[in-house]
Amino acid sequence: MKPTQTKPESAFSSAEHSSAISYVSRTDFDSNTLSAGASSFEAPATTPINNAHRGLSRRKFLLGLGAVTGAQTLLSPLLPSGMISSAFAQTNSPSTIIGKSAGLVVLNDRPINAETPAHMLDDKITSAENMFVRNNGIPPSEIDVNNWVLTIEGESAKQRKQYSLDDLKQKFTHHSYQLTLECGGNGRAEFSPGAKGNQWTTGAVACPKWTGVRLADVLKDVGIKDDAVYIGYYGKDTHISGDASKEAISRGVPIDKALEHENLIAWSMNDADIPIMNGHPLRLVIGGWPASTSGKWLERIVIRDQVHDGAKMAAPAYRVPCEPVAPGSKVAADDMCIIHAMPVKSLITFPKSGESHKQDEAFAVRGHAWAGDKAVSEVHISVDFGQTWQQAKIEKPVNRNAWQHWQSELNFPTKGYFEVWAKATDCDGISQPMILPGWNPKGYLNNACHRVAVQVV
Repeated sequence: MKPTQTKPESAFSSAEHSSAISYVSRTDFDSNTLSAGASSFEAPATTPINNAHRGLSRRKFLLGLGAVTGAQTLLSPLLPSGMISSAFAQTNSPSTIIGKSAGLVVLNDRPINAETPAHMLDDKITSAENMFVRNNGIPPSEIDVNNWVLTIEGESAKQRKQYSLDDLKQKFTHHSYQLTLECGGNGRAEFSPGAKGNQWTTGAVACPKWTGVRLADVLKDVGIKDDAVYIGYYGKDTHISGDASKEAISRGVPIDKALEHENLIAWSMNDADIPIMNGHPLRLVIGGWPASTSGKWLERIVIRDQVHDGAKMAAPAYRVPCEPVAPGSKVAADDMCIIHAMPVKSLITFPKSGESHKQDEAFAVRGHAWAGDKAVSEVHISVDFGQTWQQAKIEKPVNRNAWQHWQSELNFPTKGYFEVWAKATDCDGISQPMILPGWNPKGYLNNACHRVAVQVV
């Protein structure tokens, strides 16, 4: 039989990607829908990705300011210190990544990274075309599915074994789970002082349905020695430099986490092949932890007798200060700790920020919430910048490490500019902060409340 191959000429559908530039901000905003009087509004670009476009003219800023000043006057005194109105956010150019929605925002084109606007994540199960892209290297140019081999080995493996895709599918029980994957740097754009890296706002998160075999079942088939501490993965992507001797990324998780039932070696997303940009034909899916632990284009797993030391395991990558530090501090590598479970967080997916709404009608709002390895117990909504909160209805997760859906109806006390804020609380009583959490050098783990702008008429 002729091998099945996938050879994308380019991840982009046109040559225009070479100059892909995006501006990002905390909240999506459609300036044309905030109010009829704001049709000329142009929101300031808060975090430029390309130095050639760094900055914003004073004239453009004042145009935007004048367009919304009247609308925000009512509640602006209630804004916490250091915060700007969520009306001041930036629209972005459409993506042209093959297999992905044009609505994704490209943050980087080498390697390719793109996030999903919050309103495009409204589905309970994230569609393949709307799942964000977070790559550290260059995806393999040729994918031979029929000859793809996964190798399991390492100091703490009782034996070295290899599995074809057919071996995995035939030897082990198949499992399907919805699992939340979120980039550790989701929300990085909001930190000040800023941190280097992709300037994610809120859209580096997804919760598709994954199908494959349990990572634990395969590891146990190989045999795990008593001294096992960690597992690490290697994929077939190449280093961004093109140097074949360098790994683009090789991270992992402690052995106890690896053996949890929900972790998969997956070949399917939403009952179809995983998109090329998300790891086809085989990837790890480790729900609830930074998505960087869920290696794509998976070809090797090592069972280690020490903390894995692959690419991007050393500080400062995917680490935060072990103790709180002042913004802008330099932190020694020995004082940085590896990120494990992601923090509690929520997202407003409906309506899109910038909605115009009649005051005499109930206002429907909904979204998702998640909390790393834990469940979310409550979600609250505020329309007065956190002075008062209204509890939303929240559904139970379909399985452990899946996000949970919430919904509510609101009433606005008067006409004018409002912001709807969402705050989730996990099963241990830990809530999202209303403003930025503790600063860290790489801009990880921003779980501040999400907010959307509403013009009540």
